[in-house]
Amino acid sequence: MNEEVLKEFNKQQFQQDLLSWYYQHKRDLPWRRDQDPYKVWVSEIMLQQTKVDTVIPYFYRFIEKFPTVYELAAADEQDVLKAWEGLGYYSRAKNLQTAVREVVASYDGVVPDNPVELGSLKGIGPYTRGAILSIAYNQPEPAVDGNVMRVISRILRIEEDIAKVKTRNLIEAKVREIISEEDPASFNQAIMDLGSSICTPKSPACMFCPIQEHCKAYADGVQEELPIKTKAKKQKKIPYIALLIKNENNEYVIEQRQDKGLLANLWQFPMVPIEEVGRKNLENWIFSEYGLTVKVKEHKGNLKHVFSHIIWQLEIYKAETKNIAADDPRLRFVSLNQISKYPFPVSHQKMMQYLS
Repeated sequence: MNEEVLKEFNKQQFQQDLLSWYYQHKRDLPWRRDQDPYKVWVSEIMLQQTKVDTVIPYFYRFIEKFPTVYELAAADEQDVLKAWEGLGYYSRAKNLQTAVREVVASYDGVVPDNPVELGSLKGIGPYTRGAILSIAYNQPEPAVDGNVMRVISRILRIEEDIAKVKTRNLIEAKVREIISEEDPASFNQAIMDLGSSICTPKSPACMFCPIQEHCKAYADGVQEELPIKTKAKKQKKIPYIALLIKNENNEYVIEQRQDKGLLANLWQFPMVPIEEVGRKNLENWIFSEYGLTVKVKEHKGNLKHVFSHIIWQLEIYKAETKNIAADDPRLRFVSLNQISKYPFPVSHQKMMQYLS
């Protein structure tokens, strides 16, 4: 990007045009109804990797269950994961609770308004820190997410790869130069709203854009080519057989995942990695892995679950066991009316339709 673009940029008029549009068109979202730093924080963590419409009901339920930092800090982690069930990226919930406990222990329950203190809390990166400081505390701090990177790349015609950290830092510096000092909360949210509604990744609605006259990419006819972003690596496909194992007491076997890594501490039905085990060795593998004697029965269905870096290809089978208890500490036998108390990932929630 040529520095001349910013020199010619009418910052005051840009802010006025953007904020006038925002005041008229801003979305009525539950976390915008007050500037409670805790609510802003919860909403921003939920909104990472998740669409606004999906987040709204989760936000209401979460705040009802944990209305302040004190309730969340005191909660059992399994209850927090259950409240988060279906949102995915569960480490977000765990990091949020860890950080909230630090706020209670070290800051008397007050979310810090200091960038260094706030940024030191677990799970709070540059974007979340900027969002809390600007939206809750009205400080002129950049909050640069994907929407903001796209909008600013086009406005200032930044032709650097937004997948790179140095480009994010560049865009953050540019936002710091043009952010409204009078109303930074609205400025940051306006850029986000503009990116989600008008300045979209494909086919941006430039004719309806309130800041079209300030946009260098539009003036040069290259808005469709920006931002520049390298493609992520192709996701690896991993096939599994998931077993719905029931005993003679009509109890199902569920397994708690390890406390680190993907879907940490959530519960699932036992999954057999087919490429390692092979189809003929299912029952032997279950016995050697868990100490359960099982008989695999009918095939019930298939599921695909997509993560950011891998794809689970799941074949679901019913199975029976004569065991009524498990020696393996990862396993639990639970009845149908108990199973809903445990937090499961979405793919395993979908398997519950086959339980009877």
